[in-house]
Amino acid sequence: MKYETPGTRQRVNLTVREDVISDAQALGINISRAAEAGIEAALKAEQSRRWLADNADAIKAHNERIKREGMALPAPWWAEEEA
Repeated sequence: MKYETPGTRQRVNLTVREDVISDAQALGINISRAAEAGIEAALKAEQSRRWLADNADAIKAHNERIKREGMALPAPWWAEEEA
């Protein structure tokens, strides 16, 4: 896995299980980069969860309108069912 290196980095203290650290070291995994990738994944997941929660009413209203009125545009030619 390739990690991008930003211009600046910040030193932090983490507490990680000993078996995880020793296994990672044995496999030559860059622990800082792996931790950073895990934090980025957690950030994306939480941002997505919050966006969905913040927009739940609008999404529900949109889906109800589609169910009631149908799509605003006709289906594209490649998605039309053959008669």
